[in-house]
Amino acid sequence: MTGARKYTTQLQAGLGLVPETVKLLHAWDPGMSGQDLLKAALASGDFPTMAARRLRNIIIEAFCPRYLIDGGLPARLLKAISGGISREDFRALCFVFTCRANPILGDFVREVYWHQYAAGGNPVSKEDSLNYVTSAVSNGRTTTRWSEATVIRVARYLLGACADFGLLGPMKANARSITTFRITPIVSSVLAHDLHFKGLSDHALLRSPDWGLFGLESDDALGELKRLSLRGELIVQSAGGLTQVSWKYKSMEELADGIAKG
Repeated sequence: MTGARKYTTQLQAGLGLVPETVKLLHAWDPGMSGQDLLKAALASGDFPTMAARRLRNIIIEAFCPRYLIDGGLPARLLKAISGGISREDFRALCFVFTCRANPILGDFVREVYWHQYAAGGNPVSKEDSLNYVTSAVSNGRTTTRWSEATVIRVARYLLGACADFGLLGPMKANARSITTFRITPIVSSVLAHDLHFKGLSDHALLRSPDWGLFGLESDDALGELKRLSLRGELIVQSAGGLTQVSWKYKSMEELADGIAKG
């Protein structure tokens, strides 16, 4: 399995939460903490049918770990570009940040979803998800040894989150069909620059497990960078297994400005 972080049940606080994320980003300003955002969201009137306790759980247990890490960089980026990108691109970026915050979801996508896709686009079933979570518990990947009820719930959350992010279709006969899910130039650009500004070398960047969320290997990631070079966002030099990238944008803020200007 990818990475060493232990799996938690944090995904139960909210699955995709894409519509809620849009509203929360509207209420959020740089520098706001989770508690500050909760007060602003309650005062905004954008969540009239949601109980205060439920809203608190969404913000503190889901929004904060996904978007208010690294000084709120994910939230600042999404807030800056949300008006200039498609709904699908926004959802895909939310997917990346959610998988980073919930390793069990990212690993499930890389190890089960894309395996089923490669096998001919077979549906992903409740049994597939249940077997994955059961195996994770048996292999000591969880923070504690989960009860059977927790295993069943988390297995359901994995399929639900994949559906929310557009990887899977509706549930039919205890399985969800695989839908068309591809990385786009906007998402490739944001992901590549984000990894670069995190300090990864060009070599390490291509081998980031984040590309695997979209079914891509390192060679595929290099292909994405070469396509970005045609758009003038960077310059790629690759020969003899060595890759060097010259980056046009010097910060995520500059990238966000570039995306917003189209």
